[in-house]
Amino acid sequence: MSALDVYRDDGALARLLGGAVRPGRPAWLGPPLLTAVAAVPLLAVVFSPSPSMPLLGAAVCGFVVLAGGAGAGQRNGRLDWVVPPLLRAVEYTVLLRLAALAGGTALPVCFGALAALAFHHYDVVYRLRHQGVPPPLWVQFGGGGWETRLLAVYGLAALGLLVPGLAVIASVLGVVFVAESVASWRRFSQVRRAARYEDEEDEE
Repeated sequence: MSALDVYRDDGALARLLGGAVRPGRPAWLGPPLLTAVAAVPLLAVVFSPSPSMPLLGAAVCGFVVLAGGAGAGQRNGRLDWVVPPLLRAVEYTVLLRLAALAGGTALPVCFGALAALAFHHYDVVYRLRHQGVPPPLWVQFGGGGWETRLLAVYGLAALGLLVPGLAVIASVLGVVFVAESVASWRRFSQVRRAARYEDEEDEE
């Protein structure tokens, strides 16, 4: 699995979609174009003066997951680097827009969920850069992936359960991401100290 695959933060659903579409996908229809096409209707709904979220929002979220997930595990060339930030923008924008529409305490709770996600996404970048390994698969799948979280949050909003749902998501993901990250960095630090100690002994 390449670094770009890890940065995408795909869940099981996106990977299944990517595997199903890959054999018959035209060469020119790569992940950058698929993700950009997915983002267009989402932005149209988000910035509409009076978005019709119940039906139109469901259709848009479904389309985003299908089009964005279809690019999972695939390569198209030098523009592949734009896919992870586009996916982050899609997920964060949907969370913020749904929270803004819900009003009340939804925005503060949404901030907590975004903080947990941002921590995870930054941790992935620096873990690959310094440790050279991605988070374990159980963390990637346990976090749901961007597509599962997108569908879950929209479903909660449609049922009128956005605030308690986001509170649960923020709490669970925050604990899982932070606890696993702290454990990983502690192990990495111990290994580095042990290696440095052995080097010093060899020099003596």
